[in-house]
Amino acid sequence: MPVEPLSQKEVEDRLAELPGWSLDKDHLIRSYRLGSHFAATAMVVHIAQVQEELNHHSDLTLGYNTVSLAVHTHSEGGAVTEKDFELARRVEDLAPGHGAH
Repeated sequence: MPVEPLSQKEVEDRLAELPGWSLDKDHLIRSYRLGSHFAATAMVVHIAQVQEELNHHSDLTLGYNTVSLAVHTHSEGGAVTEKDFELARRVEDLAPGHGAH
């Protein structure tokens, strides 16, 4: 099923619903701080599971106690799509359970 790129207005409207997320060129980005390296690693594993469920894999970076994502749809030339926002929403839903902020 093809995924259509969102307009700049659609991206801005959806970002307003996701505090902490922003647009960097053609990527939705967000970083989280966690209480420990173990907590950050657990969150990365959980995000990887969500990415597999959605068949949508973002750039995911693990730091000592941080997790960062850069999300865009490769098949649409790096454009931002609804698929990106679905992943962002799912990550936002799981973050509190890992103590991320």
